[in-house]
Amino acid sequence: MIYLTDFKAEPEELIQQQLQACERVIRAGWYILGSEVKNFEAEWGARCNAKYAVGVANGMDAIEIGLRTLGIGENDEVITTPMTAFATVLGILRAGATPVLADIDPNTALITPDSAERCLSSKTKAILLVHLYGQVRNLETWLDVCTSNHIYLVEDCAQSHLAMWNNKVSGSFGILGAHSFYPTKNLGAIGDGGALTTSDADIAKKAAILRNYGQSQRYHHPELGLNSRLDEIQAAILSVRLRWLEQFNQRRREIARLYFEQINNPYIDLLAPPISPENHVYHLFVVKSHVRDLFMSYLGENNITSLIHYPIPVHQQPPGQHLKCDPLGLPNAELHAQQCFSIPCHPQMSDNDVAKVIGVINEFRG
Repeated sequence: MIYLTDFKAEPEELIQQQLQACERVIRAGWYILGSEVKNFEAEWGARCNAKYAVGVANGMDAIEIGLRTLGIGENDEVITTPMTAFATVLGILRAGATPVLADIDPNTALITPDSAERCLSSKTKAILLVHLYGQVRNLETWLDVCTSNHIYLVEDCAQSHLAMWNNKVSGSFGILGAHSFYPTKNLGAIGDGGALTTSDADIAKKAAILRNYGQSQRYHHPELGLNSRLDEIQAAILSVRLRWLEQFNQRRREIARLYFEQINNPYIDLLAPPISPENHVYHLFVVKSHVRDLFMSYLGENNITSLIHYPIPVHQQPPGQHLKCDPLGLPNAELHAQQCFSIPCHPQMSDNDVAKVIGVINEFRG
């Protein structure tokens, strides 16, 4: 079976390094907000071209905390996409703000500036730009939109670890970046984890307070915070896995290049390739088909795993049906949800695995 993710196939060297990192934490006897978290925060901030990184419990908390550091909450609106993991919108709601959903470009599945501008109102305080599937595009345009409308650009980088645009890393364009280290992410923990990155010292300081019950120092609570701390073992594991990230991202790009070059089937549409290889880290390789269910069943019969990202857009989920959206509707997002699915593109795939995926796809006849 060729899986979407295959942790069991990871290099033995990496497994041993992670075991050693866990032993180091256990023997140190310090498990919460210690040197492992501090070291990883310094490493991740540097890799993201940010002066500060604040480790938190997960990517959703990173969004909530990030918005709260900006003073965004009740009666404020944040524009984002309906084509994302629900945690994106949930983070906005948990901050007390109102999500407003913009439509996507059918060629990339990313929200478009035109749709986002139609969503603007006097209550808009930020655009939460999701770098969906691992791609970053047109950041100058998004910065112009936000600057001209006096709103913040916040980046959801859960899927775009170290993707770059014009030599800058995702998460370093807006006022802050929110990162998830869920196990399946390009940089994944063995459990939940997340971080907020920024070059604003006040944001970093307030985020560090909010993640730890709102404490500025022990038992002093100037803020109503939450319990959202990246723990020492996960931080130690992430520091290990960070050393492998570039290598793993490059393998994902190699697989994606072969897919773009060799997949040729009238029943499959590929999303637009990146302008430059560094613009995409292929957390997911997503294709579209008007006979998706048949195609996915066929892949399964040939021992190839596939999955839909995402089958139900946010505004069609029961808790999201009341949300505001582009006044022209969200037809592109709705069609994408009906046709999209992900095929394997992970760094443990062998050349034979890649060739099999391509061959099986090209042989499908509906």
